Amino acid sequence: MITFQNVSKSYGRKLVLDNLSFEIKEGQFVILIGPSGCGKTTTLKMINRLVKPDSGEIYINGINIMEQNPVELRRGIGYVIQQIGLFPNMTVEQNISVVPKLLKYPKERWQSIVRELLEMVNMPYEEYAHKYPSELSGGQQQRIGVLRALAASPPIVLMDEPFGALDPITRDALQEEVKKLQKKLKKTIVFVTHDMEEALRLADTIVFMDNGRILQMASPEEMLRNPASDIIKEFMGRHINSRGPAELYVEDVMRTRVLKVPKTLKVLECLDRMDRWEVNSVIVLNEDDTYAGTVQLEAIQEHGKVGHEIGELVSQDTPTVSRQCKAQEVLDQLLDSPYKYLVVLNDDRTVAGLITRTSLTKAIGEALWGAKS
Repeated sequence: MITFQNVSKSYGRKLVLDNLSFEIKEGQFVILIGPSGCGKTTTLKMINRLVKPDSGEIYINGINIMEQNPVELRRGIGYVIQQIGLFPNMTVEQNISVVPKLLKYPKERWQSIVRELLEMVNMPYEEYAHKYPSELSGGQQQRIGVLRALAASPPIVLMDEPFGALDPITRDALQEEVKKLQKKLKKTIVFVTHDMEEALRLADTIVFMDNGRILQMASPEEMLRNPASDIIKEFMGRHINSRGPAELYVEDVMRTRVLKVPKTLKVLECLDRMDRWEVNSVIVLNEDDTYAGTVQLEAIQEHGKVGHEIGELVSQDTPTVSRQCKAQEVLDQLLDSPYKYLVVLNDDRTVAGLITRTSLTKAIGEALWGAKS
């Protein structure tokens, strides 16, 4: 699908890519990762000719990209960046349909594409198609950036740290959505990140780079089991775990960045914070910062009143666990619970974080990958 043959690139005296050769197969989710300045973004930008090599060749489906018209090449390659780059004076529908219109798709076809893509990320057409970027949250804007890259059904999509500026909860949700879209649409995705957790979660193949060279190209499982160098081991950090899943504790796998609000917060201000965090529930604290309970969006919709405090809607139904509990025991509890998460408490009943089904099963999976055989 995509082949690099002896590709090198320098900026002045600095060698950025050093005789790079590798191949990406069709339909793979490939992640380029490594320390700052390793050459991963330069490698990505060469695929759509935003950067030209000094020497070597790059082929897509056997055709040298330097022999193709760059505009035509780029129309067949989706591109998503961290800064999103939505057109502020265009609606969501107009932003998504930019390339299909350039390709002269009839109106019925591009409108159908917009509707279908919005449904895939739970943004109903009737509610979102005619909004402008300024009316969307950061996570919603990034979703539209991803959909715009997919709208003309390009076989290849390039993503340059697309979720780096988002908060952890929104980033987790978008990672899941992109992986689902990739599997459903069978795209070849080349994705740059500096976050090893993101790489392990998304990739079929990880390409670890340093000083313009590839140190290892392997599946996440293989890289966890057999990292090829000390720098890869260092990058893996806590993901290389000699403990099996039975030895993991809640504090090893919980999320510590969660939305917490005081009981005295007014209902409308709480809704605004929930919207900015893109969550449908919130953890509520007493005046001494101890855990009071949770409030679900449904409770606010049914019983919330303007000017009233969020503490009036608190429920203590959401299960809580200690950070010293065994992770596997908590997984069993969570699977048996109707709730999507458990609240993790310190010994003094302050909130340490939360455990979700996704984060817990992912952590146990990583422990299995990294366990010594």
